Amino acid sequence: MPILNSINQMQKEMQEWRRDLHKIPEIGLKEYKTSSYIKDKLKGWDVEFKGGYADTGLIAWIKGSKGDSKKSIGLRADFDALPMSEKNNFDHKSSNEGMMHACGHDGHTSMLLGAVKYLKENNDFNGTVYFIFQPGEEGFGGGEIMINEGLLNDFNIDEVYALHNWPELPLGHFGVSAGPMMAAVDEFDIIVKGKGGHAAIPDLVVDPVIIAAQIINAVQTIISRVTSPIDKALISITKVHAGSAYNVIDDEVFLGGTVRTFKEKTRLLIQNKLLDTAKGIAQANGGDVEFIYKPGYPPTINSKDESIFASEVAKNLVGDENVVTDVEPSMGGEDFSYFLNKKPGSYLYIGQKDENHKAHLHTTKYDFNDNLLPIGVNFWVDLVKSFFAK
Repeated sequence: MPILNSINQMQKEMQEWRRDLHKIPEIGLKEYKTSSYIKDKLKGWDVEFKGGYADTGLIAWIKGSKGDSKKSIGLRADFDALPMSEKNNFDHKSSNEGMMHACGHDGHTSMLLGAVKYLKENNDFNGTVYFIFQPGEEGFGGGEIMINEGLLNDFNIDEVYALHNWPELPLGHFGVSAGPMMAAVDEFDIIVKGKGGHAAIPDLVVDPVIIAAQIINAVQTIISRVTSPIDKALISITKVHAGSAYNVIDDEVFLGGTVRTFKEKTRLLIQNKLLDTAKGIAQANGGDVEFIYKPGYPPTINSKDESIFASEVAKNLVGDENVVTDVEPSMGGEDFSYFLNKKPGSYLYIGQKDENHKAHLHTTKYDFNDNLLPIGVNFWVDLVKSFFAK
């Protein structure tokens, strides 16, 4: 693997950044210490940046020394953590109770900082590189907020790319697909309304628990019998809240869940069918429902040419056999989708699995693999140089 010597020499320094960030995890849109840490690094390297997007987000830029081309590329890293408690025992474990970098955003940020430092010292290209440090990816839509606050109007970015560590891939491998990478993420609430009463005289009530049970089973037929069998989609009911006493049938049952899709047509179909199914079952049993549907992140769809380009860069770095170009789309969600809805680009997985790093994302024992840092930086650097050369 042809990792540049100067990037390899940054390994220990990047590891320090990554572990510093791991100790101070912060939840979406309130990552004040994390944002300050990034700004301090940028100031120390005399790199221009503009903050204030989505409050804690920022964008830095480096102009090449080989001309005054208007050509530009954007590289994005997310830096928020998750609201969960860490169960690791190493020295750099979270110092903020109930918060943890369980998705590797500390590593993504460190790789992007490494690319900033290297390209500041080696800006032999013709154009501008923009480095997008984004807050609030984990359900807060920080990417959408940055765009709505004018990021892409303030800075002319031609193409945009992102890397996400992937524990299912071996260390040093890459995964990408020219098309869907991650699903649209929607949420819904169904409030089943009945008529409560004494549990010993159920003939005098309209039991919302029975109605809710029928709804839970019936909505699964939307996937198996309404959507196309070759169209990926998912419905999961993840919340059921009902009752307060053993001998009381309550008036209401609260159901909640998530819908994952890749096509807008399927997304709307499922939304409508959820309402029709729940309402039909409730009314057939003498009750009713209140239905609340909350659209979330759109699907993350890579553009074809840019994904092929990024995969070729990865192949030149790690070898053809270590780059998967037909990655199975994940039913997880990603707000990099908002950037890809505005600009051509690609979202890639970078493998991190080895003997010491087998924990999955969003688990209490997860930790980013620091051996991945120079590989990620080298990819960013190669991508930038190849972009301006094409």
